[in-house]
Amino acid sequence: MSEPDVVPVVLLHGFPFDATMWDDVVELLGERDVPTIAIDAPGAGESPVPDGEPSLDVAADGVAEVLEELGLDRAILAGLSMGGYIALATTQRHRSLVAGLALLDTKASADPPEARENRLRVADAAEGEEGSGAVAGMLEKLLGATTLATEPDVVAQHRAWLAAASPAGIAWGQRAMAARPDRFAVLEDLEVPGLVLRGAEDEIATQEDAEAMVRAITANGGDAELVIVPGAGHMTATEDPEAVADALEAFWRRVTGR
Repeated sequence: MSEPDVVPVVLLHGFPFDATMWDDVVELLGERDVPTIAIDAPGAGESPVPDGEPSLDVAADGVAEVLEELGLDRAILAGLSMGGYIALATTQRHRSLVAGLALLDTKASADPPEARENRLRVADAAEGEEGSGAVAGMLEKLLGATTLATEPDVVAQHRAWLAAASPAGIAWGQRAMAARPDRFAVLEDLEVPGLVLRGAEDEIATQEDAEAMVRAITANGGDAELVIVPGAGHMTATEDPEAVADALEAFWRRVTGR
């Protein structure tokens, strides 16, 4: 049983990766005595693909189950991209567990029809002959222009991660994200501190998306901070882990008072 006053940062990864994408951030936060837990989403890493209709609510309930198993009453959720969608779903379904909400390179809106149809197309392709190749083309959208031009090792690592992604996990994740609802109401009702962070070169989660989430959190007097990471794209946690660790450490200290 964990000490009742331990409030960890729960790290929720992006698609189609797994919890290991947080390794550098976990190491940096560990050096600063910030407790972390990195969780695999359904179909990623060590987590199997669930039975039934794909839904991020299943992933959210999985987060709650992990915290219960660890004897933790509250945690700060930090989700990047799909992880942000899962963090929002967890906040909606298990509000009492959430001590703070950090949304990285993500959005609170549902997919427009064209984006939803593309997700379903990729899901079908992953289950067919393409396999993990169905997501290979994501590379240049995931990483910022600066990273693509100057960080060949980071580019190579992401290319390898995409190639290693489970086809069944790709299909489950895409269908679950396609089915997600708009969750701005969750932010408008948020009663805990919020952090919104994005890479300045992120072409997927835009500045408009980030500012809309901050507005929603603060609409009813909520507490939100917006952090922009220069020179990074959609994968801030792997493109600039130091900046992300700095932001999450500051947020953890703000929430916990330590």
